[in-house]
Amino acid sequence: MLAFAPQAPDHSDMKGAFHGTSSSDHTMPASIRAALGPTNTGKTHYALTRMMAHASGIIGFPLRLLARENYERLVKIKGERHVALITGEEKIVPPGARWFSCTVEAMPLDRKAEFIAIDEIQLASDPDRGHVFTDRLLHARGTVETLFLGAETIRPLLQRLVPGIEIDIRARLSSLASTGHTKLSRLPPRSAIVAFSMSEVYALAEVIRRRRGGCAVIMGQLSPRTRNAQVELYQNRDVDYLVATDAIGMGLNMDVDHVALAQLSKFDGTVPRPLFPQEIAQIAGRAGRGMKDGTFGTTADCPPMSSALVEAVEQHRFDPIQRLYWRNHELDFTNPANLLKSLTRPPPLRGLTAGRVASDVTTLESLMLDPDVREIARGKRATTLLWDVCQIPDFRKLGDDSHTRLCARLYIHLVKEGSIPAHWMEGHIRGLAKTEGDIDTLMHRLTGVRVCSYVAARTEWSRHSAMWQERAREVEDQLSDALHERLTARFVDRRATTLLRRLDSDGDRTLLSAVKPDGDVLVEGHSIGRIRGFTLETDAASGPERQIILRAGRKALIHEIPRRIRLLQDAPDTALRLDATTGHLFWDEIPLGRLIAGPSLLRPAIQLFPAEFTDTVQKTHVETRLLTFVANLIRTDLKALYRAHAVAEREPGLRAILHRLMEDGGITETLPEDQALPAALRSKLRKNGVEVGRFSIFCPALFRTRPLDLLGLLHALHHQTLHRPTAPGRVSLPWSAISGQFGWIRAGDTGLRLDIAERCIAELHQLALRRDHLAPPDLASRLGVKTGSLPDALKGLGIAHQPAETQSLTYAGPPRPLMILHDRKTRASRHPRTAQHGSASRRPSPPRTDSPFAALAILREKVRP
Repeated sequence: MLAFAPQAPDHSDMKGAFHGTSSSDHTMPASIRAALGPTNTGKTHYALTRMMAHASGIIGFPLRLLARENYERLVKIKGERHVALITGEEKIVPPGARWFSCTVEAMPLDRKAEFIAIDEIQLASDPDRGHVFTDRLLHARGTVETLFLGAETIRPLLQRLVPGIEIDIRARLSSLASTGHTKLSRLPPRSAIVAFSMSEVYALAEVIRRRRGGCAVIMGQLSPRTRNAQVELYQNRDVDYLVATDAIGMGLNMDVDHVALAQLSKFDGTVPRPLFPQEIAQIAGRAGRGMKDGTFGTTADCPPMSSALVEAVEQHRFDPIQRLYWRNHELDFTNPANLLKSLTRPPPLRGLTAGRVASDVTTLESLMLDPDVREIARGKRATTLLWDVCQIPDFRKLGDDSHTRLCARLYIHLVKEGSIPAHWMEGHIRGLAKTEGDIDTLMHRLTGVRVCSYVAARTEWSRHSAMWQERAREVEDQLSDALHERLTARFVDRRATTLLRRLDSDGDRTLLSAVKPDGDVLVEGHSIGRIRGFTLETDAASGPERQIILRAGRKALIHEIPRRIRLLQDAPDTALRLDATTGHLFWDEIPLGRLIAGPSLLRPAIQLFPAEFTDTVQKTHVETRLLTFVANLIRTDLKALYRAHAVAEREPGLRAILHRLMEDGGITETLPEDQALPAALRSKLRKNGVEVGRFSIFCPALFRTRPLDLLGLLHALHHQTLHRPTAPGRVSLPWSAISGQFGWIRAGDTGLRLDIAERCIAELHQLALRRDHLAPPDLASRLGVKTGSLPDALKGLGIAHQPAETQSLTYAGPPRPLMILHDRKTRASRHPRTAQHGSASRRPSPPRTDSPFAALAILREKVRP
């Protein structure tokens, strides 16, 4: 039993917004009044003002969060010594407490108070909790003043059930207007998005994090500490969006400009049903505060509201409540059966109806079936205690009989031992004091702590109630802080939120930014990524979040990119590199772009990698510098080709050949037989590094590793084929490994490097110029083929040959030496071609009988580079 000593009203410490006059004159008749109206009418402010104008007062709120919020407001004005907080889980009752902030269920109605107020009295029409509000409506009275706060829809029933009540209809301080349906990505800042399930809240919060940088999350299941931390996150403008359940509709006042409903229906505990217009108005009314107007609408997959519904919400016109839910408060505690019977007594008045079977009644019915409980639940005292235990809220809502078993154990302890054992409290609290885990795990632990807090708050149930309350509060605070951190980490990207706000509000304003020597880019104090070359690399995932970061980054690099372009233009060629395998171009080992096909084989183009250029001029400067480097590299590595091409200026007879050789990139087809070059011109070509071979006209110097790799890349780009570089020093490879590559010809199943093949053929010509001749013993190694594969390679090259002497069928020794035939007619296979010609067949030219090469029986065909 709470003691109460009446005290004279103290007005000396009234501060801030609360003002009033004392009404402690007990000679005046007690008044019963109601302040009704929509949200944002100042009803709660008015009630607190009236309460503090009296010497004592009690006000009941529908949510623990609201009771805690207004307790803190009262403490700031009246001080901790004079203000109490009573909820199911918390009891802070100083000895001199005069003003009480409570949940409706926890109001201490056994003590006298001059003023009593009930907030959201229209919840008497709720089928689950309505009976509690109805009981307060009918029986809770202040000795001087009683005040009911709520929606105007309850007005007819108030006038019927409370004769003589004075009703004050209050108008909304600001207007509320519909904006229709709005996409999530287009919701304005300071918006609250409302859903009706935890999974939907999480899904919406995740979308807002990705698209708008982050949001605060508010649900009825949150502890006051977590809820306050999330509200502070929103109120301090660390985030501009709030995702919540309909818990925000019950008096939680925040700076919300727009309320967007993501659903127009909810599960009411029994079945899914559409939202009532007055419920929508209660939620939408959170938009706007004081004299500031607000807007509402729908979002996400929710369809627009009908015009009739919009009009009802905007004009605050709703059908009046037809009935209130009631449960008998005059209970019979002689035994459990009589208690249950008294709980199910029918309503005594018109306009009252029985609500759903509450969890405390369900628990009582279940415990009455427990033989251990039934054995000890005898007499008025034991039955009263049983009912007290049954009223422990089922915060966990696991859907099994765990809550019933918990209540049974506690009841047996209380009856047999007189109190709850310390080891029970210690074990439960210690088991819940774990801050690891995800959001759902922490919320589940918090519900367990709420049960412990409720039990500890019953001071008569344990010998060290204050200690257990403190322990439970400590664990709840730890879990609440951890839950706030998890929610913030999951649903808030502070960096993106800050940048987006600055970008949206400041437009072309230059952001505070810096680029560290290591390339780290800072914008407004946040690291948004690293600049490599001219590309901004961020750690943001793809999608809207990445676009926010890149948008801020481009503004931050507005001066850095021109500086880097100047550095590139002044950089020596040694700071640049071309990867002949991939065609990528590097600046200080940072990739800037890659080569692509250009206007000619030796003049490729540049494709830059994605970069943060602000205009095409910057891009052109970078491309020009890289093209200059590539041109210098080609001239350096292919200097033999350019040197030979310079001869064309002095030798008109070689201009056509050298021009074609230049266009074809160092290897071009030989001339037809009727256009054979005179010996003098051949000699001049050879002196200038150009060979006229059996297959091609080519520059032997280009077959060194660097020139050959570069030419292979350029040919692949120009002809749009796959470039597969070969290992340095290799002169032969399986044809399947190099098919289509530049500078190789086919010899059977083997691919031979063109310059090696031409050199060997020329030497064989000299050997077999006048007569048949044995092939050199090192011919296979020089061609890079196995001895057993040499005949096939020679046949592929069109060289007439046969074994040096006939081998018997039984001969099993090593292959005999080959005889290169002189002046013999042979049928040659289809002529091999250099790689750049592909695999299309050509008509071979007939062998020249007057040519010394006829001794090799090589059939030439025209070769096109």
